[in-house]
Amino acid sequence: MPNKEDKICIIGGGPAGLSAAMYLEKKGYSDYVIYEKLNKVGGKCWSPRIKVKHNGVEEERSFETGAIMGAITYHAVSEMEEFGGYYHKGPDFKPGEPNMRREFRKLNGEVDHPFEPKVNFSFKKLLGLVKLKKQMKKLNHLMQTKYVGYDCYGHIGVAKGEYYGISKGVAGYCGAVPENSFPNYVKGVNPNLKDLALPFSEFCRINGVEEVQRIWIAPFTSFGYGFFDEIPAALVMKYLDVTTALEFVNMKLWTWQDGTQQIYEHVNKKLKHPAILETEVVKIERPEGKVKVTVKGKDGKEKTEVFDKLIVTTPLDRFIDYADATEEEKELFSKIIHERYCDYIATFEEGKSPVISGYMVENMVPERLGHAMVYYNRWQHLGADCPATVYALANHTGSPDVDYDVVMKTMDEDMKKVGFPIKEKLYAQEVYYCPHVSAKDYADGWYDRLEALQGNKNTFYAGEIISFGDMEDTCAASKDIVGRFF
Repeated sequence: MPNKEDKICIIGGGPAGLSAAMYLEKKGYSDYVIYEKLNKVGGKCWSPRIKVKHNGVEEERSFETGAIMGAITYHAVSEMEEFGGYYHKGPDFKPGEPNMRREFRKLNGEVDHPFEPKVNFSFKKLLGLVKLKKQMKKLNHLMQTKYVGYDCYGHIGVAKGEYYGISKGVAGYCGAVPENSFPNYVKGVNPNLKDLALPFSEFCRINGVEEVQRIWIAPFTSFGYGFFDEIPAALVMKYLDVTTALEFVNMKLWTWQDGTQQIYEHVNKKLKHPAILETEVVKIERPEGKVKVTVKGKDGKEKTEVFDKLIVTTPLDRFIDYADATEEEKELFSKIIHERYCDYIATFEEGKSPVISGYMVENMVPERLGHAMVYYNRWQHLGADCPATVYALANHTGSPDVDYDVVMKTMDEDMKKVGFPIKEKLYAQEVYYCPHVSAKDYADGWYDRLEALQGNKNTFYAGEIISFGDMEDTCAASKDIVGRFF
């Protein structure tokens, strides 16, 4: 039985850990500790501030290295905003606010207009867009009928043709009504959901909607979530459910004036017990009924504390390196794979910065692994004075990984080819991104086996792997774990 006097340890001060603390507080828990090994909260939601010059005036602006945007379906993030008192901008942006406009650019530098029939008109293009529109309509219908239950957070039961979780639905959108919209739990049986274990490209093929990949690829693959021939369709469609995908298409998006990191900075400041920074969990022991946590602080000294419950929000495949993992945990967590996502913030040669964000769709295929896929111009009012963030994927199942230094060089070459020669990198990184399991492991019931472990040895698993690697699904997973087990 839940005991609100329990002492709880939360590993990780990213969106999952901070949202877990917030939801625990809302349920009346107050004896918890958050350990974060970095010197900041927010995890991959990191928004460094950089000084830029525009019209001879120097000013400081936030830039993004991870999460960028949200939409009307970002329910849990909205609850974080409300708790922390820090809110998004958009979808109607005012001058001086970060903007979400984008272009499509060919590898020869030409601006492309793949979804505008009147630009570079041809009958082939027109017929292709008519076909795309029909398949989008078909997919929307399929997800509301054949795949009822697909649009809840998490993956419990899907491999068995069942669904259970908090609904992502927004009443009035794509057939959703208040009863099956957030924050209600939905539950049911639908054998067709087993199809979601297939790679997304195969899922589209069997449903005769291959063309929709043209819409889904830009906000999925370019955002670092992998390629459609390897990623289970469940990850694609639960992240980009039809409502969210249409918000992307129609550019009805959110962003945050001072960056996504500030959502979590504000939440952390409002918590009764803010995250303890620069403190790494180095050992977990779970004797009967308790959890012993050994941490190393920034002074290098170690200490051990005893807790009643443990919530792990950091990568589970790394949990087995420092915890007294069971054989079941070792087997299960060793199957987790992740994306190697590389990005950098750069300035460009004078007068040659991109003045709008852009997708390079031709690079969003495994054959172009390591090439720049998207560049993000956050402050369009700065024009050609604005630095931009450039992103690439460095791994793909069945292909050799691309070395980090090679990726950095290739991205530079790509940007130069399309007309944006790099002057200086202000920051560069490779990140552990989008933890998930293969289509086969998904179909074999990996998520149901994980669910069976929840609470075993007083340990609960949250974080990106539970639902999906964007900040909305990550926070919603914490809401679900706290709601069901505490």
